[in-house]
Amino acid sequence: MPGSEALERELRDHGLFAWLDLDIVAVEPGRAVFDLPFDGKFANLSSGTVHGGVTATVIDTASGFALRSTFDDPGAAALTTTDLNVRYVRPARDDLRVEATVVRAGASMGVTECEVTTLHEGEASEAGRSSSDEQGESDGGEREVVATGGTTYRLFRDGGANRTTAEEDTHE
Repeated sequence: MPGSEALERELRDHGLFAWLDLDIVAVEPGRAVFDLPFDGKFANLSSGTVHGGVTATVIDTASGFALRSTFDDPGAAALTTTDLNVRYVRPARDDLRVEATVVRAGASMGVTECEVTTLHEGEASEAGRSSSDEQGESDGGEREVVATGGTTYRLFRDGGANRTTAEEDTHE
């Protein structure tokens, strides 16, 4: 996909994205999939579960990349989050997969749906435990949904030349 190298570079070089250590699984027109390796720095101190703010951030990030994939030049695409909705389904203590799909990419507004799941099938939400049996065999379960969400973005198909100062302050 044109511009995918620029998106990969951004994921690697952007301070927040680099801190998250997201791995690109796929970025294709209208869709982005990332893996988030679990790291203790993401955990709530009392429970060891992934902090909800991290989950919200990866939903926003994957959704933005999915929408940018609809631009002629995804690497130069400009957008601003105007609404972010997250529904937390269960706690997570393991690696995660986040998949964002574009619902609509209009001239100036874009909408996505997103799902965050455990990366591996049969993971339980207890630290260091799997729902696989003690011999390590999989129980055949599917990845568990951790959160779902959706986003709305203001799209700047002109490269952002018409943004206001306030919009520039919130630009991703």
